[in-house]
Amino acid sequence: MPEFTLRKAAPEDTALVLSFIKQLAVYEKMLDEVQTDEESLFQAMFVRKIAHALIAEEDGQPIGFALYFFNFSTFVGRPGLYLEDVFIQPEFRGKGYGTAIFRELAKIAKEENCGRMEWTCLDWNEPSRQFYRKMGAVTMDEWTVHRFTEDTIRKIAEEL
Repeated sequence: MPEFTLRKAAPEDTALVLSFIKQLAVYEKMLDEVQTDEESLFQAMFVRKIAHALIAEEDGQPIGFALYFFNFSTFVGRPGLYLEDVFIQPEFRGKGYGTAIFRELAKIAKEENCGRMEWTCLDWNEPSRQFYRKMGAVTMDEWTVHRFTEDTIRKIAEEL
């Protein structure tokens, strides 16, 4: 039986994290939207420490990752853990590794006294949506995500 492990990403994992981000982007048909690079990831994760990553391994071979950060809920009055990305290479899915990743993230959220753990999922990704519901996740149908892109941020910042 293969051995599954999760570990915190180390600085030498930066290229690996970028590789997983790109693999996820291919799966989501969004590769053309990936703008980050190794230096940006390194700065965010290991210098500014605003993003954190877990590396999933089977028998010592990296097979996936989870990237998360902490936010704050004014309603709850406590931090929250926001899961930005989670990805397991397709040939390693269905082995319980996703559940193990979410369990570890929940432990981190508990240790950090988080009142919430949140993430988004593309509407068309029904296998993932079913997986999340099976774990007890609640879909926030009454909320709509809004976004300013970098260009919009620049434009608005200059107009004010």
